[in-house]
Amino acid sequence: MTEFFKKTLDPVIALVAIAVLDIFLFLIVGAWTVGGGETMMTGLMAKAVLGSELERIPFWTLVFPPDASYWKIYISLGMLFGAFVGAVASGEFYIRFPRRLSEWVLITIGGLLMGFGIRLAFVCNVSTFFGPTPEMNLGGYLAISGILAGAWVGSFIYKKILEA
Repeated sequence: MTEFFKKTLDPVIALVAIAVLDIFLFLIVGAWTVGGGETMMTGLMAKAVLGSELERIPFWTLVFPPDASYWKIYISLGMLFGAFVGAVASGEFYIRFPRRLSEWVLITIGGLLMGFGIRLAFVCNVSTFFGPTPEMNLGGYLAISGILAGAWVGSFIYKKILEA
């Protein structure tokens, strides 16, 4: 079974499968963003910790009131579970902890910047790229250009700091 998960899928076949599945997903439930489900999970965790104090933050009362029945949570959890199963089935799953404090700092800063960016855009990188790009919308191409540039700069900084 692990050999099946180690094989690389032909990119054309993978893209066609993703496109067909995306069409059915859109027809059944509408547009899907990973950010929505993860934001709702964050809200639910914050509500569990802060209780009624969370209501003092307008975002959690006006824009995104925490609700456990929000369907995008379960798609995000399903995606996470599928990735976990695929990694375990391929024999590629392992837990890695950063060895130096500088790695922890860089990972934390990167995560905070990604979280800040997703809230500014109110969507995620997946939907920013896969939504507008097939429609020939310039926004999708600009988004992927920014994502690639950010990944390159972040990797460059990460590598330079860790080599020092």
